[in-house]
Amino acid sequence: MDTQVNVIILNWNGKRLLPECLIGLRQQVYRSFYITLVDNGSSDGSVDFVAQNYPEVRIIALPENLGFSAASNAALEISRTKYVALLNNDAVSHPMWLNKMVEALENFPGAGFAASKMLSYYNPKIIDRAGDAYTRAGTGLLRGHARPADSYNSIEWIFGACAGASLYRTEMLDDAGIFDKDFFLIYEDVDLSFRAQLKGYKCLYVPEAIVYHRGSSTIVYDSPTSVYYGHRNLEWVYIKNMPAGLVLRTIFPHIIYNIAAFLFFITRGRGRDFLRAKRDAIKGFKRTLQKRRRIQADKKVDDKYIWTMLEKETIFHRLTRRIVISQ
Repeated sequence: MDTQVNVIILNWNGKRLLPECLIGLRQQVYRSFYITLVDNGSSDGSVDFVAQNYPEVRIIALPENLGFSAASNAALEISRTKYVALLNNDAVSHPMWLNKMVEALENFPGAGFAASKMLSYYNPKIIDRAGDAYTRAGTGLLRGHARPADSYNSIEWIFGACAGASLYRTEMLDDAGIFDKDFFLIYEDVDLSFRAQLKGYKCLYVPEAIVYHRGSSTIVYDSPTSVYYGHRNLEWVYIKNMPAGLVLRTIFPHIIYNIAAFLFFITRGRGRDFLRAKRDAIKGFKRTLQKRRRIQADKKVDDKYIWTMLEKETIFHRLTRRIVISQ
């Protein structure tokens, strides 16, 4: 049987994280896969370490840090397996993880991609995220964050998959497209999920596909990098993907969210990073609008369906979530 899955791991100076991640993959019950490590110009000896200790891993060594989007694309562009999995280098997979993910897509042909249940590595009794959601204010949302691990136990259709532990049909990626390299990092998976949904590809949440995730191992929550890329790219996702028929229903909550977020980040000493993000989002407006025209022209689903996939969230709820995540 031909190899079914290419498991892609993106790495940037993550030598300390790689052993547990790669050992977890060695222990997978499902065996029809190979591993591709894309190294983003690491300076910590990651490439040599993997080559010497994990000879089964295929390595794409990039000369510099291209960010998550472009680096992941370097592997996605040449992958021809039926499925492609993305796994963070700071995630440790349960032995049944890949088996459950592949089984789900085999059993649900209407699913174009699948999301894992990601538990906290440091406290496996709580959820890191159970797939991705997108709100009616035009923001990404970590489904189930900080909820008990025994919740979110039903297989169900959701908005999207976190690229930290996901499985995609290659044919879906060929149609909907891979990551937008202009994002560099953060929100690139939300953008891909939105584009896939617009093309009619559904996302399946698979609660039995478990990984243990070290949150913020590379990008620290509310760091200048996180705030900048998160809040620049948040705007690009909204501009590119929100259907015209839903803009009037979402634009005012979106504006209110941005005002509240600005006030929040002022209290965190990140007000300038937030404003720089919005400035650069505006600078990229023309280019983003060109992408929007192509995406919306290829839209296959109606606005009513997209609206059902968007979650209603109050500013108070969002604020309390942010405080919990930042702790």
